[in-house]
Amino acid sequence: MPQPHSKSMSLEEKAHSLDFGKVQGTTADGVVSYSSDYDTVDDAIYPNRKAFRSYYDGIYMGYKWQCVEFARRWLYINLGHIFNDVSMAYEIFKLRSIRDVVNNVELPLNAFANGSLRRPEVGSMLIWDEGGEFEHTGHIAIVTEVFDDKIRVAEQNMNFTRWPNAQPYSREIEAKIGAKGDYWLKCAFTGSSILGWVTQTADTLHSVQLPEPSPALFQIKLAQQNQSDCIESPWLNIANEDEAAYVDMMKGHWLTSVKEDYFKYFAVSQSAVDALESATDELHGLFMHATDYVLQHPELLHSFELPSAILPKVTRSWDNRHNQLITSRFDFAMTAQGLKVYEYNCDSASCYMEAGKIQGKWARHVGIKNGLDNGADLFKELVGAWQECDVFDAPDRTIHVLQDVDPEEDYHALFMKKAIEAAGFNCVRVIGLKTLTISEQGKILDQHGNPIRWVWKTWAWETALNQLRQEENALASHKTDTTQAVQLSDVLLNDDIMVYEPLWTLIPSNKAILPVLWSLFPNHPLLLNTSFELSDELKATGYVTKPIVGRCGENIQLIDADSTVLEDKGGAFGEREQIYQQLFALPKIGNYYVQICTFTAAGHYAGSNVRVDKSMIIGKDSDCMALRTLDDETFLTL
Repeated sequence: MPQPHSKSMSLEEKAHSLDFGKVQGTTADGVVSYSSDYDTVDDAIYPNRKAFRSYYDGIYMGYKWQCVEFARRWLYINLGHIFNDVSMAYEIFKLRSIRDVVNNVELPLNAFANGSLRRPEVGSMLIWDEGGEFEHTGHIAIVTEVFDDKIRVAEQNMNFTRWPNAQPYSREIEAKIGAKGDYWLKCAFTGSSILGWVTQTADTLHSVQLPEPSPALFQIKLAQQNQSDCIESPWLNIANEDEAAYVDMMKGHWLTSVKEDYFKYFAVSQSAVDALESATDELHGLFMHATDYVLQHPELLHSFELPSAILPKVTRSWDNRHNQLITSRFDFAMTAQGLKVYEYNCDSASCYMEAGKIQGKWARHVGIKNGLDNGADLFKELVGAWQECDVFDAPDRTIHVLQDVDPEEDYHALFMKKAIEAAGFNCVRVIGLKTLTISEQGKILDQHGNPIRWVWKTWAWETALNQLRQEENALASHKTDTTQAVQLSDVLLNDDIMVYEPLWTLIPSNKAILPVLWSLFPNHPLLLNTSFELSDELKATGYVTKPIVGRCGENIQLIDADSTVLEDKGGAFGEREQIYQQLFALPKIGNYYVQICTFTAAGHYAGSNVRVDKSMIIGKDSDCMALRTLDDETFLTL
């Protein structure tokens, strides 16, 4: 369920609070504000997450009944305008465009700081920063009237009471005019602050100008630590299971597989990391919106090549477990020409340990003092993501980590096991499927004979689906023969087992989502033009062909504007449907093409690293290398 901001209610407010969905008030132009008291939700009316999504004229407004939903609905009803999805209300202060739905054009937005010489106007969006009463989220209200000494606003999720005296606004905010005509609004909440107001206007006079970072700040630079004899010294603690497994896989204490790269690392600027963090959070929201759109338009699903028997389960997973992610990873190309996302890996994303532990330990071992470790907070964020899970009601609170028999999956699974245990859960690791059995009651049992109820997996969902494609009526059959080998589909598609990452991650992880995303957000600065068909426009820019369910870079082909094949990688997915994506090559730095990976915890940025390869395609054997963040000034002098 979506969560409100942290506004605390007084005893008087609680006494007069309205149940979720009850009308708090109506503006003079007829826009209704509803109570968002989630503690009073009627499960019969709102049985799943789908029921919380608000649409008007078939257009998605947001989650019922949060502050952003009201603002978007007011603007659409009164002006025909829709602003882009944001993760948090305070991020609206940085938006610089809004879409005119009727004319399908982008209109300029400008932000004016509290105290600006330009006052808010009717229809301006008043924005609070995160913190205090609006911890993590910020807040938004619509300005309905403006006076010298006050403004009036309309909003949702501020409190859960009726607007006083049946007035057409929620409250008044005191204003004061300074000696120079500067217009100030008072924030009555401790620890909170009003950032200012956002108005649809092309006039930038007195507006907040977002800094335009130098393109040089979005390069990736190769750096090298002074060499020493530490190359011969062990630096990973093999008494820790995950580190021992990593050392076994790498055949020693190595960050990369190339000895000549032992002291090399990559650096990015603080501005670049800020952009990566913002892009990660925004893109997660865009991919979630596109996932919802696909599931609302079943005619699109055929492009994803999912077994028809699984579609009801996918829809049910989305309805009940929207945004219940633990891990996911975005793959970016970042150059002075811009930042572009290739795809979203939110089903069994890899390289978390390399980013969250290995690159930091390597930097300390070789004595790097400058800059910050880009994965320093990743483990803590993963622990927090697990702690936010509220689905575990078993007395033993046991989560099973399922992995294949694979050296890379060994350390990845062990790293996640440590995060799960740090979050306060019991964790049992299951290697392969041979130790699993099925009880007479049809329960899946682990190697100790205990039932499996919650799973985090390194297996890809596609592996389980392949079994369905090979077995007729597999979903309809129920195996009770305890001597029969347990299949992956028996575990992951079992109605009595909850799996992370959820089944709906099949949609955003499938590259068929990329053309849908481009159609929903055409010319978005973070996206690449992508289509199911090879268009003349793509031929003119150069393009990349990708199988919709490919992994590890397999069966990807890069073709330039002259129809020259730049790179062609074989693999096991050549028979699958493919998409065509605009060519935006990875930057070549030194001997390598370098890809930025950002990692999330519960859908929010949690860290980053780089993967490198001498080919233009990152694959299973591409090395991870350390990534450090330098302040902008230091970075430019590197």
